[in-house]
Amino acid sequence: MAAGAAAIAALALLSIAYGSTVIALSDVIAALGHAAGLDGDLVPGSLGNIPVAKIVVDLRLPRTIMAICVGAGLGVIGALLQTVTRNDIADPFLFGLSSGAAAGAVSVITIFGDRFGIWTLPVAAFTGGILAAGIVLLLVSRVRGQGPERLILAGLAVSFMFVALTNYLVFAGDQRAAHSVLFWTMGGLGLARWDNVGLAALGAGTILAYGLWNHRKLDAFLAGENAAESLGVPVVRMRRTAFLVAAFSTAILVSVAGVIGFVGLMIPHLSRPLAGPLHLRLIASCALFGAVLLLASDLLARTLLPPQELPIGIITSSVGAFFVVTMLIRNRS
Repeated sequence: MAAGAAAIAALALLSIAYGSTVIALSDVIAALGHAAGLDGDLVPGSLGNIPVAKIVVDLRLPRTIMAICVGAGLGVIGALLQTVTRNDIADPFLFGLSSGAAAGAVSVITIFGDRFGIWTLPVAAFTGGILAAGIVLLLVSRVRGQGPERLILAGLAVSFMFVALTNYLVFAGDQRAAHSVLFWTMGGLGLARWDNVGLAALGAGTILAYGLWNHRKLDAFLAGENAAESLGVPVVRMRRTAFLVAAFSTAILVSVAGVIGFVGLMIPHLSRPLAGPLHLRLIASCALFGAVLLLASDLLARTLLPPQELPIGIITSSVGAFFVVTMLIRNRS
C-alpha cells in the first residue's frame, strides 16, 4: 500500500511535467504549491511564468486527477464483478457496460450531433451504459435461475449487440468523425477539465464506498453461494445490486474517458498476491494499483509519439494481452 501510494505521487508529478511541452519538476511543484496557497518562495523561481502555471493547474492537473479516479474505479469494479460472478476474467466490457456507453457516445458523434453543449457526450455515454445494464438484467430475469453464468452469458450477448451497433453507426454516420470515434472507443483523457473531474470522482467514489461498506458480504462469496446464504447473505440480490452499482460507475467513467479495456481484468489479479483475498484490503489495493496503471499508461500514451497522443486503450490492451498470456502459461505449468 505504501509502495502504491508512493508510485501514485511520483507518476502524478511526471504526468504533469511531461507532455507535448516538458516542464521542469521544480516549476511543477512551485505551480502546485502556489495554487494551493503555500509560500511560493519555498521553491526557487516558484512563481515562474503565468503560461506554465496555467498548463500545470488548468490542463495537466485535472487530467492527472481524472487518471487516478478512472484507474481506481475500474480496478475496484473488476474486483467486485469477479467476486460476485465467480469468474476470473470478469470486467466491465464482458457485461456490455463499456460497449453500451461507447455506443451512446458514438451515436452522438456520428448522427445526433452536439445538441446539448459539452455535456452531450457524457450524458449519451452514461445513458448507453445504463441501458446496457438494464437489458442484461432484463434478460437474466426472463430465464430460469439467477446464477452467475447466466449473467455472464447475457452480458456477452449485450456486449456483442452494442459493438455491432457501434460499428453500424460508424459506417452509417458522418465519415469525417471516424477519428473521434476511434479515439473514443479506445479511451483517452483528453476531455479532462475541472468541470468534469467531479464526475470521475463520483464514479470511483461510488464503487469504492459500496465495496468497502459491503466487504464482509463480499468475503462470504469466497466460500461459495451456499455458504454465503447460510451466513445470511442474500446472494441473488447482492449480485444484482453489485452489478447495478458497477454499471452506474462504469457508465460515468466511460462517459468522461471512453472505453479503457483490461484494467478491470488485470488489477484484481495483480492485487490479490499482495493484499490477500479478503475484500477490505483487496479493494483498497485495487484502487491504488488501478490508479498507478492508468497514470503510467496515460504518460506513455502522451510521450511515445509526440506531438500525437495515442489512445490509452492501445497501451492497456497491449499490457493486458501480455498479462493474459503470462497467466495462461503460469497456470499451465
